[in-house]
Amino acid sequence: MGITSGNIVAALLTLFIFSFLYRENPFYRFAEHLYIGVSMGYAIPITYYQVFIPYVYTPIFLEHKYIIIFPAIIGIMLLARFSRKYSWLSNYPMVFFMSITGMGVALSMNSSVLVQMRSAMLPLENINLALIFIGTVSILMYFFFSRAHTGLYGKFTKVGIWYMMIGFGASFGYTVMARISLLIGRIQFLMSDVLGLMK
Repeated sequence: MGITSGNIVAALLTLFIFSFLYRENPFYRFAEHLYIGVSMGYAIPITYYQVFIPYVYTPIFLEHKYIIIFPAIIGIMLLARFSRKYSWLSNYPMVFFMSITGMGVALSMNSSVLVQMRSAMLPLENINLALIFIGTVSILMYFFFSRAHTGLYGKFTKVGIWYMMIGFGASFGYTVMARISLLIGRIQFLMSDVLGLMK
């Protein structure tokens, strides 16, 4: 099967994005702006048909649930951000969004804090539970800033630093590997679907 026009366009856009490795240039900016434009052009009708119609238009105008008008108005107030004169109106819906985020902190206590505390309180029957206990206590002691990190206390807080660095490193490594897998996919596309060098 020969190369298609879609593959040619995809290959060109891929090379345009890769050109940023040399320096920023008009080809990269064109691909970047095209990507954002296509994404927004796709997202706007999806939002209209899957959010506005079923959750705003249908309840208010067809089911006569007029209580929906209030959250709809709050959502519309976000559009005031585009006006210099009325941009202050968009601060009110942002307050609602921040309060919802605050509610999420309390709801995530079980998965983020209580599970960790429960694991640290189990009998130290194996090495895994012991490592969890030491890591939890040493990291908590590191963030106890009302005492100087000196002596035996300071040495134990350094253990907490090692735990945090290992955790951050693992998280960063996972992110890098995800990006590398995307890069490999693009290179395989160029080598196989466009150049036909890989079968």
